[in-house]
Amino acid sequence: MRVSVAVTCRVLGISRQAYYQWCAAPVSQRDVDDAHLINAALEIHADDPADGYRFIADELARRGFTASENRVWRICSMQQIFSLHAKKKGRSRQAGPPVHDDLVRRDFTADAPNAKWLTDITEHPTGEGKLYLCAVKDCYSNKIVGYSIASHMRASLAVSALRNAIALRDPRDVVVHSDRGAQFRSGAYRRLLRSHGLTGSMGRVGACGDNAAMESFFSLLQKNVLDTRRWRTREELRLAIVSWIETKYHRKRRQRGLGKLTPVEFETIYTTATAA
Repeated sequence: MRVSVAVTCRVLGISRQAYYQWCAAPVSQRDVDDAHLINAALEIHADDPADGYRFIADELARRGFTASENRVWRICSMQQIFSLHAKKKGRSRQAGPPVHDDLVRRDFTADAPNAKWLTDITEHPTGEGKLYLCAVKDCYSNKIVGYSIASHMRASLAVSALRNAIALRDPRDVVVHSDRGAQFRSGAYRRLLRSHGLTGSMGRVGACGDNAAMESFFSLLQKNVLDTRRWRTREELRLAIVSWIETKYHRKRRQRGLGKLTPVEFETIYTTATAA
């Protein structure tokens, strides 16, 4: 049984003109533009899950898209694209799935430098707001081979720390172990691992022991720097962290696990023996 257009439009409450316009172009240009924006927004968010709609709007503009913040907010809300830091009432955020297997399994020893690295992020308040540190630690000598400090906890913080470690050590076939934080699951971080031939590793959710050696370093940092006073500015705390890592931790603090040597002394002995 066929129903006339006039009857259909009357039942649906639309005009015949609108119906024929839809027949001529069932998908509007606005819908096409929104589809392109959604794909780009999903790609940006995959690279850095910490990005909210404002950061996504800025990145879309840098990529040549024209869209207001309100339009980006509408698209992000519709597609459930939220910053990992967003707090929603009545909802608790679950840890994301691992993108790597646990290759370390709580064995934080290594027979040579640049075989096994650990990485994690810590934070501390200042008078200007929180300061975040991402550090990369070599399991062989306990040396911090790369770190990044910033006022945010976006994926770029973890990427910068790992990139600094790569620039300093020029490694090959290193296992880089972390927790399941969104920064370490981001597309940008995984691409950096692949492009330099590094192997990712991840511990379990809520298992601090799976990255205990990194937590041990942060505990020392907290006792020797972070909790020693109230920090007025981020820059003040940043300088204190850098000074402690580069002078006291690397060159003065002797560790029993290293035969009462400092990380720098321990690596120097290895380098000398290898050269000989």
